[in-house]
Amino acid sequence: MPSPAKSLAAVHEQRRALEAQIEALLEAHPLSQVLTSMPGIGVRTAAVLLTTVGDGSSFPSAAHLASYAGLAPTTRQSGSSIHGEHVPRGGNRQLKRAMFLSVFAALHDPASRTYYDRCRARGKTHTQALLRISILFATLRDGTFYEPRTPRIA
Repeated sequence: MPSPAKSLAAVHEQRRALEAQIEALLEAHPLSQVLTSMPGIGVRTAAVLLTTVGDGSSFPSAAHLASYAGLAPTTRQSGSSIHGEHVPRGGNRQLKRAMFLSVFAALHDPASRTYYDRCRARGKTHTQALLRISILFATLRDGTFYEPRTPRIA
């Protein structure tokens, strides 16, 4: 058993070295601080977002980015048969996974939780309430840090 244990230890060491290299490359990118300012987005998620989306300039709107990620609902129709909106199975799976994982991590943030609860109160589904693709798009487009809005009291 010593040989497989040494191999496993070497793989773990290579992984740690690679993670440190990715983190150093990410910190050198000008948008890394912008992305990591959002709740739920850490080093790994920011790296995935930067490699798949870049600065977001290739997408004219947040809706285009959501469609690319496979997060925008689509209507299925054939002839006179029209079915309601469904989440597409396609899209960029890495981007979709990164968005969902970041949102679930962000639900521990009070401002993000308040946003989720308000969306649910307005009748949005769980999945619709989770998506923050428009916020991500705006921060990338403008290069500004994430700032939670203070809820208005009616």
